[in-house]
Amino acid sequence: MARYKMVNGERIQFTPAEETARDAEEASWNAGAKDRAMASLRQKRNNLLKETDYLALSDNTMSEDMTTYRQELRDLPSTVSDDDTASDVDAITFPTKP
Repeated sequence: MARYKMVNGERIQFTPAEETARDAEEASWNAGAKDRAMASLRQKRNNLLKETDYLALSDNTMSEDMTTYRQELRDLPSTVSDDDTASDVDAITFPTKP
């Protein structure tokens, strides 16, 4: 598949060197997909934990359900195996807040 670029309003086909460089950029981006998905998972998990942090203060007794919920959130990243893809990570179901 040929790629094109716009130069001064004119459509010009990529040179072989530009094709090679673009292929390398795309391969690099695709290789980082799982890392980006894991970062997103951790960010969502951290936000959910922050929402319940006030319950973990020393002057409060947390319910067993909430303790379990928070532990399940902390354990989420460890449920991802080396064989999982970015799509697998994106499909992880977060625990339900009690």
